[in-house]
Amino acid sequence: MKIHRMIAAAFLAAASGAALAHPGHETASFATGFAHPFGGLDHLLAMFAVGLYAARQPGPARWALPGGFVLAMLAGAGLGAAGVALPAVESGIALSVLGLGLLIAFAARLPLAASLPMVATFALMHGFAHHAEMGGAALATYAAGFALATAALHGCGYLLARWMPGSTLAQGVKRAVGAGIAGVGVALLGA
Repeated sequence: MKIHRMIAAAFLAAASGAALAHPGHETASFATGFAHPFGGLDHLLAMFAVGLYAARQPGPARWALPGGFVLAMLAGAGLGAAGVALPAVESGIALSVLGLGLLIAFAARLPLAASLPMVATFALMHGFAHHAEMGGAALATYAAGFALATAALHGCGYLLARWMPGSTLAQGVKRAVGAGIAGVGVALLGA
């Protein structure tokens, strides 16, 4: 299967959950959780950016960053469920969009010891926000939905970055995408 078909298939599979998210279904908790990362530009861009950023990293960082994000995001939802308050969640989410966009725009390669805690901190904020917007859904099924959607968004960013050639033009496009993501982060911080 060609890489562009894999990207299209991953995107369509990820987006299909939104069709099941309308009210009136007893199984809506998983579908609602799955749809949540696609419902806000802040979540969508940050999660896509993790995949883009991870694709440029060497060795185990390629998998540790997306995997660490998903685990820390689930921990953030768990903190919310336990009644722990996190300060400045919305600002933290906006900073995640800005920070990840800048890393991509500047083609940065931080050591895993620096990038993993940063990505995990961002993920805690996203997970906490997912839980806060959960409504009456069951935590386990809702969390499974948003974890799977997040992994799909990471995969889309990763596949896109790996599919693009290593040419100067392609690198410029990736940097421009990062700058655009960072610009959205700035706008979110100002909102």
